[in-house]
Amino acid sequence: MTIEGVIFDNDGTLVDSERVAAGLLQEQLAERGIVMEKAEVLRRFRGVQFAVFIEELCLEHPHLDAEPFMHQFRETSLEVFRQGLAPMPGALDFVRGLKLPKCVASNGPRNKIETTLRAAGLLELFDGKLLSAYEVKSWKPAPELILEAAKLLGLPPERCLLVEDSVAGVTAGLAAGTQVAGYGEFDFSMFEGIANFHRVETYDDLQTLLDTVAAA
Repeated sequence: MTIEGVIFDNDGTLVDSERVAAGLLQEQLAERGIVMEKAEVLRRFRGVQFAVFIEELCLEHPHLDAEPFMHQFRETSLEVFRQGLAPMPGALDFVRGLKLPKCVASNGPRNKIETTLRAAGLLELFDGKLLSAYEVKSWKPAPELILEAAKLLGLPPERCLLVEDSVAGVTAGLAAGTQVAGYGEFDFSMFEGIANFHRVETYDDLQTLLDTVAAA
């Protein structure tokens, strides 16, 4: 295999927004009488379409009014993100040094992608190459967002490396035919043995992987 471009997930992969969002969700759910541990919130909403996560909560807690809750969370979370957001450890240096074409493909809306990347000092490094599932009208774990990201780079999927921190994202990348790097602390053991899946816990690991598969 030869990698000629890199597709990044955003939340939890480039920017440390998932933990912040999980804490905010926990607080706003508690205000409505729904008590969940922060770790449980993170586990359930990580990498999936936000509306699907809320729909599941509404089935469990019928008193939760989905639309007002989602609106409040999105407005409040953007304001929190604007106040400052850290890049994931090593992400900023890695992206700055990356010579291959690159883009971001996220389940989040474009304004969230831009807000979080700007807050973490990463936005200008992607030259406008951002893709939202809301624009494609398809969310991970479906493969269409990743296929569109490959098109944005002008590459066939098999020449792209997708960097993801969630099961939904990895599933989407594998279905799209990309090479996939399962990044971070999540347990990706379910993907062990799949030829185009690669486990990388840190950006140093990702650099080591890329050094072996990038086009000369």
